[in-house]
Amino acid sequence: MIIKAAIKRGQSKACFGSAEREQARPKVKVCGMRDADNIREVEMLGIDMMGFIFWPKSSRYVSKRPAYLPQKCKRVGVFVDEDMETIKKIADDYALDFIQLHGHESPEQISHLSLLTPHSSLIKAFNIATKEDLDATVPYEGLVDYFLFDTKGPSVGGNGEKFDWRVLEAYNGDMPFLLSGGIGPDDAERVRSFHHPKCIGIDLNSRFEIEPGIKDIVKLKTFLNYDQQD
Repeated sequence: MIIKAAIKRGQSKACFGSAEREQARPKVKVCGMRDADNIREVEMLGIDMMGFIFWPKSSRYVSKRPAYLPQKCKRVGVFVDEDMETIKKIADDYALDFIQLHGHESPEQISHLSLLTPHSSLIKAFNIATKEDLDATVPYEGLVDYFLFDTKGPSVGGNGEKFDWRVLEAYNGDMPFLLSGGIGPDDAERVRSFHHPKCIGIDLNSRFEIEPGIKDIVKLKTFLNYDQQD
């Protein structure tokens, strides 16, 4: 099963900081959404992916289906050590384009999930503090479509803190990744200057919030307009 999944996954092309950057801008994912009006407003900013957290311990937990779900950007469901059948049910109910796994899911579990949810792409998140933390990615090479590198902290994501991005110079894997972890309104220039051949975009969350689950549209728009300048 793992071999079959490896053939299917990992076909995405990196463009952030690579030779293909001129053809495609970095992807932007905004995570931690649940309010229908806020979802509409953020979607209108032209982002690529929108994340919904299905982990009950999160302050951004989606406890009930929002009255509106995005139609113009990809839907990402975030799970932490959830039962695979439950993930499949939510993926079907919400028509998830991506499933993001942010817990201790094993390669075997992910291979099984790949077969259960053939219409959803997979993202595996890793909490990073040192270059040694990157070793954890090796068993997952080829099993998912993207990695996501977040800050190692007291909570599973949404800590609002950055890690030292220079650590990622040691990442030489084949899987494209999203850069996450405390990226805020003041980091536009830092994001623009970050280069790695496998980085395909960024993940934004807590530092653009008015309160958990509600994003500040003005801050997001200002940040995105700056980041997309030539």
